[in-house]
Amino acid sequence: MSVYSVITGSGKYIPEIVVKNQDFLKNHFVNEKGEDLPKSNEDIVNKLQEITDIQERRYLSKEYNTSDMGYFAADQAIKASGIDPEKLDYIICAHNFGDILHDNKKSDLVPALASRIKHLLKIKNPYCVAYDLPFGCPGWVQGVIQADYFIKSGDANCVLVIGAESLSRIADPHDIDSMIYSDGAGAVVVEAKNSEKPVGILAHKTRSDTYSEAHYLKMGVSYHPNFEDNTLFMKMNGRKLYEYALNTVPQLVVDTIEKSGIPFKKIKKVLIHQANAKMDEAIIQRVFKLAGISGVKSEEIMPMTISKLGNNSVATVPILYDMIVKNELSGHQISSGDHIVFASVGAGMNVNAFVYLVP
Repeated sequence: MSVYSVITGSGKYIPEIVVKNQDFLKNHFVNEKGEDLPKSNEDIVNKLQEITDIQERRYLSKEYNTSDMGYFAADQAIKASGIDPEKLDYIICAHNFGDILHDNKKSDLVPALASRIKHLLKIKNPYCVAYDLPFGCPGWVQGVIQADYFIKSGDANCVLVIGAESLSRIADPHDIDSMIYSDGAGAVVVEAKNSEKPVGILAHKTRSDTYSEAHYLKMGVSYHPNFEDNTLFMKMNGRKLYEYALNTVPQLVVDTIEKSGIPFKKIKKVLIHQANAKMDEAIIQRVFKLAGISGVKSEEIMPMTISKLGNNSVATVPILYDMIVKNELSGHQISSGDHIVFASVGAGMNVNAFVYLVP
């Protein structure tokens, strides 16, 4: 009999404000030198949709913040699992920018978002340890990996892992990359399960590349030379990010599957972070090639939400999982006995993945 980490409940919060591509037609876009772009906004928007497949995204309404979204998702996950929240050993909240007021773009990180969420959940237990995990877009996946370590060490029996982000509030309105970003939150409860056969998290791997890759995603002032202040916004080197993802994610996914001892043909779904549909398609095709697999349709194994939800960072993968288990994503189901890969890539630069056997 061994101890394994299993997901017993999930939840999500998808903001109600829908922002469509045509809403950006009025923006004044400039390049990194502050120069007007030569193409029309209509051409820019159409090109973005062609590359990323994003048609619309969700923005958080002004009365809420990132920690509120995290609370909404966490409350759903706790109720779905049926646990007493006072029995939680850890609350891990993955994010990158903390709370950001709609009218004040400075990050608010004290107290930790996990502490704020624990407060909103009205948990009194002082031995429920709440902490934040800023790890780029792979933060939620890394939080689940940490939960697995806690559980298998015997230190914990029940861990709440949350991914919440409001990227819309750190997006430079003069930068075309701002059209990619969105907001949301997802959460899961991970519990210890004694089993004679492997179940739950079977294997995981993580890598961090910083030697020359650390600043592919970074903070910087607006590209517009006449922007009113020195507010810092998310900036990215899209070409370098694309190259990095294609050179690292496929191999790490294959290595994680091999570490689990599961043949690739048994993998039912690959739930991967989504910032660019063409990039994800290229990644899964390289995974197939490295694994020596043919005849598998990417749309069957790799469910996508980016066209309607955009890139909501650490929230992408848990929202995707929750939508599938609740039958909210047409054409995709997760059943007992299925093997699933969770994977992500993002700022750091960081890449991670874990293989999960559904109980």
